[in-house]
Amino acid sequence: MRFFLVAAAGLSVLVGSARAAGPPALGFSASSGSRSASTVSLPSASTPNSPGAISVPVSFTSPPSSPQQLSLSGLHLLWQRAGYAYGIPWSVLAAINKIESNFGQNMGPSSAGAIGWMQFMPSTWLRWGVDADGDGVADPWNATDAIFSAARYLAAAGGQTDISRGVFAYNHADWYVREVLDLARVYGQGGFAQTADLQRLQVSLDAARRQVVAANRDLVAAGAREGRLRAISRSLHTKVDAAALLSDRLAAEKRAVQFDARVDLVHTATEAARTRLEQAQAALDAARQQAQAPSFSQGVGTLLAAPAYQSSYVFPVGGGPKLVSVGHDHHDYPAADIAAPAGSPVYALSDGVVINAWGTPDPRCGIGLTIRTQDGLVWTYCHLAYLEPSVTDGVSLSAGTPVGLVGATGHATGPHLHLQLQPPTEFPQNQPWFQGFAGKAFRWQDAPTPLEPSGAAAATRVFSVIPESSDATGDGMIGFTRGGA
Repeated sequence: MRFFLVAAAGLSVLVGSARAAGPPALGFSASSGSRSASTVSLPSASTPNSPGAISVPVSFTSPPSSPQQLSLSGLHLLWQRAGYAYGIPWSVLAAINKIESNFGQNMGPSSAGAIGWMQFMPSTWLRWGVDADGDGVADPWNATDAIFSAARYLAAAGGQTDISRGVFAYNHADWYVREVLDLARVYGQGGFAQTADLQRLQVSLDAARRQVVAANRDLVAAGAREGRLRAISRSLHTKVDAAALLSDRLAAEKRAVQFDARVDLVHTATEAARTRLEQAQAALDAARQQAQAPSFSQGVGTLLAAPAYQSSYVFPVGGGPKLVSVGHDHHDYPAADIAAPAGSPVYALSDGVVINAWGTPDPRCGIGLTIRTQDGLVWTYCHLAYLEPSVTDGVSLSAGTPVGLVGATGHATGPHLHLQLQPPTEFPQNQPWFQGFAGKAFRWQDAPTPLEPSGAAAATRVFSVIPESSDATGDGMIGFTRGGA
């Protein structure tokens, strides 16, 4: 028999309006994102939908042709109303909405099949989905329906009295509970203004990273093209020098001069690409400067992909366990392939000195660097989309210094950081510092990701074990079918 964990003792109560859930009747206005101004009677959280009790859109597991989008102010109103209706802090609904779909910007379907604004599994939606806007259809792609359904779902899992328990039911992962509740505390303490400010900051930071990746890609391509043409130019000038007859020499000179005009045009394009990269670098530096102070706040660092510190080490890729994952093995030799979205920040994993750095892609390793850390180990990073201009041979780096952005240059099938020891005698994943970041900076792809690292001192657990096969326990805890997004 398999088991799963449920929250038995909650984390601290979050800020937010809440009341006991019953079958409330609410009125909506058009500004809230609803499609009906009539009073809506919401189902209780105590009992799931019976089979066929709700109507769903045809092919409701597929996104609509024109996905709904709402402003943050409209979403904030929905979080508050849904939280009040089902006794769940609005800030928790906001945090889940942010982590699961980036406030509706990435509604799936996910790799696990989760859908809509709040990333429900289809089977779970049929049991707990709500027609909250009164149009007769419970639609996971509609913000009103999805947010109220998430509030009902959390309440059914005991979230009114133990919010960590409710969040764990939403996604059975310790790191997920911590990430949601950390972010919810920030939202709850700062209110809507803080929520909006952080969203603008992240959008700016992500856009700046994307611009750097694109500009560097253009510069690398332009530089490669110029290099090829200059090689041809050298060959043409060699033929000039080798010509024995004056007529042949003049003809060869004409060809070389004409070709050099073409080289000059390509060189101009290369310099223009370099200028665009410098401008993108400046914009990224400015965005990082703005993010520096708030990224130290608990719950915000992961959102802004700030470095995660532990002792003298930093996990080399930012973004947290929602976005960053690692397998225990590599396909053919000891190394770690750290999967993360393209453009994710890459950091120096410890204090050290750069032995070698290259901004032009190597056929196998792509763009990368090799660094000797203070403990005497030598590490190589591969497949970067971009290398920071400050990362050069012989430069000293502090742990957490940005060194580049995740990419797929060289021999790579997708965006990731290839990390290996030199020589590759051991899997990086086996090192205690690496394992200590499991559930904090990344999740394991091929195994459960515990909150505490292996071998850590026993801590007071906030979860107890119940049989997964039970649909509901005697204390009302519901076992959901929600999978990771």
